[in-house]
Amino acid sequence: MSLPEVLCVVPKVFGDTRGFFYESFNKRDFSNATGLDLDFVQDNHSRSSKGVLRGLHYQIRQPQGKLVRVINGAVFDVAVDIRRSSPRFGHWVGFILSAEDHKMVYIPPGFAHGFMVLSETADFLYKTTDYYAPVHERSLLWNDPAIAIAWPDIAIPPILAAKDLAGQALASAELFD
Repeated sequence: MSLPEVLCVVPKVFGDTRGFFYESFNKRDFSNATGLDLDFVQDNHSRSSKGVLRGLHYQIRQPQGKLVRVINGAVFDVAVDIRRSSPRFGHWVGFILSAEDHKMVYIPPGFAHGFMVLSETADFLYKTTDYYAPVHERSLLWNDPAIAIAWPDIAIPPILAAKDLAGQALASAELFD
């Protein structure tokens, strides 16, 4: 099932024998393409090794919208609708994002977010619509059968942070109304 609020954005890339150029973010163009007029307040950059799984994260207060992209390597990126009032509550959508395709995904507030690194390393960038607030951060269990995310290539257990190992099941997590 698709989640219509989660948007895949494909920038115009201008390339030739020298390489390429593209605007990774232009507020006017983003607004025209998505109908959203957002103010991003923080940029983040993470680097991870193959098999690292980060997520599924969200902030229960000061919820963040995220515009994510990969500038080195490739990831499987996931958003989960965690709004109890949504007809798509508990549903997920996934995208492969890579440095080669330049695609970006916008994940709005009210969704949990995570990704798994598919390449040897990956540099993952994201812009957020609110500031990081660790006291409000929550983590859903990455392999909750109630959500049933079809993570790629998990023959080897993913590498997880302690907070992700301790993620809550959808049924018991603090969620949005």
